[in-house]
Amino acid sequence: MKFSVLGSGSRGNCTFVEEGKTRILIDAGFSGKEIARRLASINRSPEQLRALLVTHEHNDHIAGVGVLSRRFKLPVYANSGTHRAAQAKVGKLFDRREFSTGGRFVLDDFTIHPFAVSHDTADPVGFIIKGGEHSVGYCTDTGRVTKLMEHLLGQCHGLILEANHDPKMLRDGPYPLPLKQRVRSSRGHLANGDAASFIRGLTGDSLRALVLAHLSETNNHPDLVRGIMEDLFSRDPRPELILATQGNAGPLVDLSSY
Repeated sequence: MKFSVLGSGSRGNCTFVEEGKTRILIDAGFSGKEIARRLASINRSPEQLRALLVTHEHNDHIAGVGVLSRRFKLPVYANSGTHRAAQAKVGKLFDRREFSTGGRFVLDDFTIHPFAVSHDTADPVGFIIKGGEHSVGYCTDTGRVTKLMEHLLGQCHGLILEANHDPKMLRDGPYPLPLKQRVRSSRGHLANGDAASFIRGLTGDSLRALVLAHLSETNNHPDLVRGIMEDLFSRDPRPELILATQGNAGPLVDLSSY
């Protein structure tokens, strides 16, 4: 099983996952042309994709969904609340597929479990994606973490987790007060310390690759994220720590290589 965060942040989010010949995207928050460019950087192409999964309807997660679906004849999987909320932005889709939050479904070589997260949208979700002997967890855009999330994500071999902001940088930064309140609310985004506490609480020992995603370019810094996370791991082997960026695709992580 392989995956790559093609970009993550307030200006666009998109993640590629593959198992065998099944290749999908989680969200498509860049233009179709930009997503094609980023796929090419990991030697993949939109023509190889099987489907798009959508977490929620904010534009930085759906900007390219409609054009990719229509141009490459891709089904788009989302729950009913997200489909309704996104419809005006994405337009007509090649194939609209619906799942229930909490209900597993099969997509070729994948078994996919969408689970509820806490964000200011209609019905936001994260995903557990299982393929072969490995699984990847995707959990961003949530203002809080729960015991359910710990239980679901604790057995994943790869994990993409939000580490959005440093509370002091957010407090002292340029955002207007209502936006600061939104970001730090229970339906906003995880602070670095929240992400670290979540990782510390995971009980499983399966984790091989941890990608920290959705870092704010205004209210966070990679050195802060890396410092707080590297202090967590005293066991051997430590999971590989990767920081997703806004500007370029991350490495293609092969979970079978660990």
